Amino acid sequence: MRWQPDAFTALERSDMSERIPIARALLSVSDKTGLEALGAALAAAGVEIIASGGTSRSLREAGVDVTAVADVTGAPEMLGGRVKTLHPKIHGAILADTTLPDHQADLTNNDISAIDLVVCNLYPFEAAVAAGKPTDVIVENIDIGGPAMIRAAAKNHIRVAVVTTADDYDEVMAALESGGTTLEQRRRFATEAFAHTGRYDALIHGWLTEGEPLPETRLLVLERVSSLRYGENPHQQAALYQEPGTTGWAFELTQLQGKELSFNNYADTESAWELVQRIATPGCVVVKHNNPCGVAQRDTVVEAFRAARDCDPVSAFGGVVAVNERLDEATAKEISEMFLEVVICPGITEEAAAILAVKKNLRVLVASPPSEAVVEVRQIDGGALVQEMDPRLTNSQEWEVRSVKQPTPEQLAELRLAWAITGHCRSNSIVIVQDGAAVGIGAGDQSRVGAAERAVRQAGDRLTGAVAASEALIPFRDGLDALAAAGVVALVETGGSRNDQEVIDAADEHNLVLMFTGMRHFRH
Repeated sequence: MRWQPDAFTALERSDMSERIPIARALLSVSDKTGLEALGAALAAAGVEIIASGGTSRSLREAGVDVTAVADVTGAPEMLGGRVKTLHPKIHGAILADTTLPDHQADLTNNDISAIDLVVCNLYPFEAAVAAGKPTDVIVENIDIGGPAMIRAAAKNHIRVAVVTTADDYDEVMAALESGGTTLEQRRRFATEAFAHTGRYDALIHGWLTEGEPLPETRLLVLERVSSLRYGENPHQQAALYQEPGTTGWAFELTQLQGKELSFNNYADTESAWELVQRIATPGCVVVKHNNPCGVAQRDTVVEAFRAARDCDPVSAFGGVVAVNERLDEATAKEISEMFLEVVICPGITEEAAAILAVKKNLRVLVASPPSEAVVEVRQIDGGALVQEMDPRLTNSQEWEVRSVKQPTPEQLAELRLAWAITGHCRSNSIVIVQDGAAVGIGAGDQSRVGAAERAVRQAGDRLTGAVAASEALIPFRDGLDALAAAGVVALVETGGSRNDQEVIDAADEHNLVLMFTGMRHFRH
């Protein structure tokens, strides 16, 4: 975020263009990228350069005159380098408000010269963790002096410029030629600096609390990857963010063609890509407005696509398609005959890519499977709801048959598919499956009977011998009656209603298979 002029006080605005020259700079960096050029520019401008440890050695090797921190403080580095900059002659030089007489007096009495620029980045803690280093090595990569210097300089940004990334070195060098840094620059640098140390602390906290899905304090850091054209609606601004130290399909995908992904594209693709991993291969999922409107398992990808599309062809128009095997020429030909927003797959043949290339606006994505997230976060007014991720599936070996009629192996396989689909539908939901494909999906309904009726209407004449699933309990027999009357022969639900016996009796009246999972999959 860049500070806007309205964020400044009246006094600050009056001094926005006033530049403060850089006469003395402190450099202490772990990442030496760009250090030689910056050091040379500072030296050429007559800036006195103070540097610590490895930074000092690197500058000297580059031919830049430098004063070691120990020569300024009069105290050698100690504790294996853990203590070197934590000294009044460093922090006093950074924190002094030189407009105050008592601060000026303290500087004079303690023989301290003010520092105008701090250039610092931190020990590579994140890299140490990512590399799987031993605990003692990771602990040694927790920087103490660096964050202290950065925060001190950022606090005193009215006078001191602080830079935490080599991306800003060019701006500093330009400021040298222009007579110094402006308040706007220093305040922007300070904003970046506090983000830098905040991110660092969050990574350390995350490492220390690893394995605790719901710690007492949860520090969430998100870094903007890209701006989006708009959010769910054109009047909403939006951006894509990534959590540091994590990966995900959205940040590693290869986009072969098409327009940039929108906010809604990302949301729908996430839903489709997650569900298609949970069904057999070859499989296909079609998602519209974050709900599946078609799911199928078949012997080939093209057959899976046709069956998924045909569940609800009207809703499939303008949807997102995900397949869990390499997308081939035959499937691409079928896809090219309809309007879709996104196609995502684990791979694609050259022939298929060439066919889809004709549809310039179609976004074609090749991605790795989504990672298994541990928790999900949903923001609410003044805070957030955090919960463990729902696995969306249950072990069908633990399901309980509650009807007199027993399921056949074929029906049990169909029930598993229907159950997997309901876990990805907004509640309330009823899913009807026949021959390895969804034929009716009633999702997001306020009543379970309404969800059943919508699923039945959508299935039409494809109901005879079909099975169904409900992502939560069936509270009354009317939902089961509606499914049985339409031709459904087996139903899986969670059970747990006080009216379970009524529903079981209804199943037996209809000679319908009824199974209880013992676990629900609400999704709101």
